[in-house]
Amino acid sequence: MKVSYRFPMLVLAAAAFALLVGCSSTSSRESTGQYLDDTAITAKVKAAIFNEPTLKSAEINVETYKGRVQLSGFVSTQADINTAVSVTRSVSGVTSVRNDMRLK
Repeated sequence: MKVSYRFPMLVLAAAAFALLVGCSSTSSRESTGQYLDDTAITAKVKAAIFNEPTLKSAEINVETYKGRVQLSGFVSTQADINTAVSVTRSVSGVTSVRNDMRLK
């Protein structure tokens, strides 16, 4: 009877291993957990920018990959760029900020 249980256990172990390897991250791909973390960071950054009265949040795009935040879009002044970068850096979970914003 022990022999009959080995095959299903082997298949189950192989499936579990494949699932774990499939969800792991690589240098060019995020794991599921990292994706969810980045989604939360993006939401926090957008909220922080929205709550900053001097910025027009609709003009600033936010993308996050492995904790690195990229800001893009068009703003009116250099002060707006500096404020957006500063606000973004203050958000927990942000490891670095890439500024691709342009002046109108």
